[in-house]
Amino acid sequence: MIPDLITFAKGVTSGYIALGGVVISEAVSKTFDERVFAGGMTYMGHPLACATAVATIDVMKDEKMLENAAMIGEKVLGPGLHELAKRHKVIGDIRGAGVFWGVDMVSDRATHEPLAPYGASSPAMNELVAACKKNGLMPFNNFNRIHLCPPCNISVEDAQLGIEILDKSLGEIAKYYTGA
Repeated sequence: MIPDLITFAKGVTSGYIALGGVVISEAVSKTFDERVFAGGMTYMGHPLACATAVATIDVMKDEKMLENAAMIGEKVLGPGLHELAKRHKVIGDIRGAGVFWGVDMVSDRATHEPLAPYGASSPAMNELVAACKKNGLMPFNNFNRIHLCPPCNISVEDAQLGIEILDKSLGEIAKYYTGA
């Protein structure tokens, strides 16, 4: 299945200048052959923003960032996180691809009781975040979830180090697991 719309923003310029866009299918595009699209965006088509996007895309191609991101996910992050789940019962669910992963933290795997309630934090999650920072990893957390989203050009060694630090930090909060 091919989507009718694909939106993009920030990353297309590496965040250096505001630019967003929409890629549309030919079927959607044809609707504008007879009528004008009455929408617009700030900086729409600005030459500096577009030049920045072209430069960013060129660097991503030249440095094979997408290929690196896919490899890191397939060979380091995915397997590494699944290994952590075998050692740390506080990991409830793992999902992701490339360099974007989410790890749900639970106090009980059987009930999927989250380590922090929706819309809030908890002493357990606060301690996990503090342990990560103390050990040298800046976590991106949201409620009971830790997101792993390093840059697309991360090295294998740095990705492995991140997994090692997360492993150590999870060990420091094992007391919060209450399930069997």
